[in-house]
Amino acid sequence: MKILKIVVFICSFSFTQDVFDGLSLFTPGGGGVGQTVTSTLLIDNDNNIINSWTHNRGPASMPYLLPDSSIIYPYKVQQPTMANGGVGGGIQKISWDGTILWDYVISNENYQHHHDIEPMSNGNILLIAWERKTIEDAYAMGRIEGTINNPLNEMWSEAIFEIQPIDYNNYEVVWEWHFWDHLVQYIDPNLSNYGNIPDHPELFDINLGNVGNSGNGQNDHADWIHINAIDYNEYLNQIVFSSASQDEFFIIDHSTTTEEASGHNGGNSGEGGDFLYRWGNPHNYGRGNVSDKTLEHQHSVNWIDENYPGEGHIILFNNGPNNSNSEILEVNLPLNDNGIYDIEDNLAYGPEVPFWSYEGDFHSQMQGGAFRLPNGNTFITVAQFAYILEIDSNENIIWEYYYPGEDIIIARAQKYALDYLNNIFLGDLNHDEVINVLDILIVVTMILDNEYNEIADLNEDGFINVIDIIQIVNIILS
Repeated sequence: MKILKIVVFICSFSFTQDVFDGLSLFTPGGGGVGQTVTSTLLIDNDNNIINSWTHNRGPASMPYLLPDSSIIYPYKVQQPTMANGGVGGGIQKISWDGTILWDYVISNENYQHHHDIEPMSNGNILLIAWERKTIEDAYAMGRIEGTINNPLNEMWSEAIFEIQPIDYNNYEVVWEWHFWDHLVQYIDPNLSNYGNIPDHPELFDINLGNVGNSGNGQNDHADWIHINAIDYNEYLNQIVFSSASQDEFFIIDHSTTTEEASGHNGGNSGEGGDFLYRWGNPHNYGRGNVSDKTLEHQHSVNWIDENYPGEGHIILFNNGPNNSNSEILEVNLPLNDNGIYDIEDNLAYGPEVPFWSYEGDFHSQMQGGAFRLPNGNTFITVAQFAYILEIDSNENIIWEYYYPGEDIIIARAQKYALDYLNNIFLGDLNHDEVINVLDILIVVTMILDNEYNEIADLNEDGFINVIDIIQIVNIILS
């Protein structure tokens, strides 16, 4: 039986009524807990821990709460085949009581999961993975020779997989998309991907950016694009993902087949797996210069949900350079009635400036999160300082939380409405989905008969007594 632990205290809240009434989910990492034992926490607005899940491996990014009260947890495997910031490799589904329902490892010679995942309503999971390419692969695709200087002599591209859970340690890949299929270059006219860069905003210039590092021993890597966040829009059947290294986010068509996703035709858009939209750094596709760049190592790109203020817009955490504050940006997409993103010849994708921005007194060099809440508030995570805050539409900080300790990060936290979980509530003894005086009478009878039932043990102290009755009364009064 899955039970939602709603704990009610006889005290006044320390925040205004404008705070969104919900439960916040996050996993602290770093500070000695990033690689070993750590916990995912679900807290209320008074910082009471509603539930926790203990893990033997640290987080790769953020956990996700499902309506059945389980969580999806991306974690760091012990020996990843490719490693850089945000490395993961494992994904678990864990029940409310801590039982691991399934455990998948995506870490092999060709692919290594890292950073984010995206649970879908059909039960499948979207995930990001590095895709290993050799230096010879890169030069054969038009990368200028001599521009890959990492000791591995590799170039890690990216792939997105949709996996369908089967059983405890088996899954099926039901859809996939590869960044390597959507490259353009202007060096070798004899190659099939030759083209003038400004003529192809739907493709990525293979000669952009550094590939990996120059050699740090154990920290050697060949990361190039560094996708760090992924989100899915079910209504549009589209995926958005963020590239921190290239200071852009991209939207692709998920309605394609895997074969169509590898090409330039098919799907609802007719564009196959090519980029439908990109924003943040038009200099990358030759339709702007360095001064036109808006994004700087951004994270947490996601759509604002339907019926939320700003619905259909993109919101993200723009980390910014080390000497300036980070900011939250909201971008109004130029999506027309035909489901196509408008772009004029020789110009960049709009808008020129964000629809809304918020610059707080904070900076995070790594990770970070921003989500719009149903009441119009914005829920923000300053990862580097394990600081979570909620601001209202007037940009007032109306709720904040610091996780204690040193050198601890919280990649991203997310807040869920109290009615998000489809579970039985503590205190509902007769299971009629209403907590009232009938439930109190049942608890009284249990006390007199010296019986125990976990649904009646609201404070979860292992006993049924008058304290549990008081908490049921508080639920009724509230």
